[in-house]
Amino acid sequence: MDEIDKSIVLHLQNQARLSMTDLGKLVGLSQPAVTERVKRMEEKGIIEVYRTVVSPQKLGKQCTAYMLVRTRNCYPFLDFCRSAPEVMECYRISGEHNYLLKVLTPTTQDLEDFENRCDQYGTYTTMIVMSSPVPYKNLIGEEDLLA
Repeated sequence: MDEIDKSIVLHLQNQARLSMTDLGKLVGLSQPAVTERVKRMEEKGIIEVYRTVVSPQKLGKQCTAYMLVRTRNCYPFLDFCRSAPEVMECYRISGEHNYLLKVLTPTTQDLEDFENRCDQYGTYTTMIVMSSPVPYKNLIGEEDLLA
């Protein structure tokens, strides 16, 4: 990726709904040139998908928690995670635990109900999020444009 590609990604991370014309103006390229660069980065897998960031709290998901899970029943546990609406993310990790889950529920009681459903798969440690002082960082930032 050259500096222009990095600049394109920086702008798209902050506002994926930018028109190609507006994006081109921001990075100093014509609309066809920036469209071709974006298409090439999509084909290479640099840009995987475009998403909308939704507020969990506005949708009634007041409780965010991370769970460290240790299980010997990996495949059934993964099937459970894929089907559980509470599981937003699941990572296979090294160390004492096998998996790290990000779980969203309306209340702590709903989180406890979810934990009860997890009991059959093994042991876990749950950490409830109190606040998110650094909620999200871009993979490419302004400092990367000068590197």
